[in-house]
Amino acid sequence: MSAFSESALLKKLGELNSSQQSIQTLSLWLIHHRKHHAIIVKTWIKELQVAPSEGKKLTFMYLANDVIQNSKKKGPEYGKEYALYLPKVFTHIAETCSSDKLFGSLGRILNIWEERGVYDSKQIKEWRARLNKEVKDGGTASSSAKASEHSSNGSNGDVVKEKSEKREKRKHEDRKEKVKRSRSTAATEEKSNAGQNGESEHLSPYLPLGEPPEPEELIKALVNIENSASSDAVVRERIANLPPEISEIGCLNKLEDKDAAKALAKQVNEAVQLLNEYNIRLASEMEERTKLASMLRDFQAEQKELLAQAETRLVEYKQKLSRMVAVQKEIRDHLSNLPDLTQLPDVTGGLAPLPSAGDLFNIH
Repeated sequence: MSAFSESALLKKLGELNSSQQSIQTLSLWLIHHRKHHAIIVKTWIKELQVAPSEGKKLTFMYLANDVIQNSKKKGPEYGKEYALYLPKVFTHIAETCSSDKLFGSLGRILNIWEERGVYDSKQIKEWRARLNKEVKDGGTASSSAKASEHSSNGSNGDVVKEKSEKREKRKHEDRKEKVKRSRSTAATEEKSNAGQNGESEHLSPYLPLGEPPEPEELIKALVNIENSASSDAVVRERIANLPPEISEIGCLNKLEDKDAAKALAKQVNEAVQLLNEYNIRLASEMEERTKLASMLRDFQAEQKELLAQAETRLVEYKQKLSRMVAVQKEIRDHLSNLPDLTQLPDVTGGLAPLPSAGDLFNIH
């Protein structure tokens, strides 16, 4: 990967777009240079604040989310550093943005962070409050109350200030209520559309799928699946060999006495217990298979990223090798054009000695 510099970071942030490839490529670059995490996060928030559109701000948030989650395995530097600036970020977005899509996407990111334990619930609650302007409203109300208190002391300037703050507060509350209604309507429509399409609500493709497992964990999960309930031939054979009369109501009419009925009831109870235990094992196996599928997906995604990095390094090294071969050829050509000192005539002993300093400055 290219060397880190602040100018290179600014260039990459400026070229960042909303495509998954663009976000993940820059995320990998930032994680690779995580020792510069402090300057990276500071530059990130500066560029987010001056981003020309709400879509660009959302792209910056997707980038931060990708870096935070995918860097957990290699170190907590980014998670801790971003946590210092996220309150300011959510406040900035709440004050400058109004897009329902933006707020909905940020809400899903916060939900993911809470579900996956990226940040604790207290932090998530605070950031969600800032995003919904609840913290700001509290501060406005507090300042308004202080203004009212000062006005009771007879200060005309404070009275004017109080009236101004009340007007601003009413405007802000009206705007807040309008935004809440629009967000609620948008969320309802989104869920309705998801239900009509037969699809559950899904997260943005820019959200990382999960922490990739270690190879040992994946191997262990695969071995466990091999020894799962569906592979238990003994139990399956027992179920297959159960007598038909325990599952057919019509066979009850063939019972001749009470002892036969008790014997059949015992067989039915044993079969029910066998099937219940097997069904529990199958349900557990389904959960394990679902987890395994997720592990395989995350592992495959990580391997693809590693492959892409290896391919990039291979191209770089091939280019370096090509340059070195060219330099090697130049050196050989240059050597071939140099004279062979062994072919020069032997001039030792045939030349007069050089004059001394006294000879040079001796005036006759």
